[in-house]
Amino acid sequence: MTDHTDHHAPEGLRTRGTVVVVPGRGETRATYGRLAARLAADAYRVRVVDAPDLAAGGTETPDGTDAALTRFGALLAEAVEGTAGCGGVTEPVVLLGADAGAAALAAHLGRTGRLPGGRRPDAVVLAGLPGRTAPAVGTWDEELDIRTSCPAHRGKLSDDAAVRRGSLGEALPDTLLTAAYDAEPGVPALFLVGDADPLADRDALARTAKSQPRARLSVVRGAHHDVLNDVQHRSVAAEIVTFLEALRDGLVPVVAVETSAW
Repeated sequence: MTDHTDHHAPEGLRTRGTVVVVPGRGETRATYGRLAARLAADAYRVRVVDAPDLAAGGTETPDGTDAALTRFGALLAEAVEGTAGCGGVTEPVVLLGADAGAAALAAHLGRTGRLPGGRRPDAVVLAGLPGRTAPAVGTWDEELDIRTSCPAHRGKLSDDAAVRRGSLGEALPDTLLTAAYDAEPGVPALFLVGDADPLADRDALARTAKSQPRARLSVVRGAHHDVLNDVQHRSVAAEIVTFLEALRDGLVPVVAVETSAW
């Protein structure tokens, strides 16, 4: 039984890079099957890992947070290696995290900018990075309303017995969020947030993105907390692919809109 799920580029196409996806609170690898398949169809090798265990080890203290991030970094480094077979990795390597996965990625890269073993990722995508306020989550339908308005994704979450219900009501450790928002990952970063996300701290996200030399904050109109899996998932996936492709040309988008009749 592996601790990751792989999605391969179509046969006959050259793999354009590696994307490692880290789920958030309560989510499973299956939560990101749709996104992973879409990125893989664009010739990226996608590996979805298990959500990080940020509760073990007392993350309410700085030492506990540091220990949890050390464990997370080791698991992440193991997941990255060998994605191209025979121990190789197809570059660029991009780490993509959602919710608590995004917080863990930002905080970990903020410490050294590298994974254990010395590998530096080429970029990071941070989706639905939560603020410090955890809403009261009552019924499952209420939690789904916080997460997404996409009927297919709501059904996916509801049908997955391994999804941990009520998890969004569990506040992330303040030490972890402080490390995430103060982090300078040292690589290009794409922040994704829904403008209808009740868990987001848009002001803090904007400050963090502006403080970094190579960061882009993309706000998705009408999207909720699960910004990768809301009704706008096609546009969000396209935004990620645009970011991935721009990495090849100094973050300059391939397509530049010069005029618009809209």
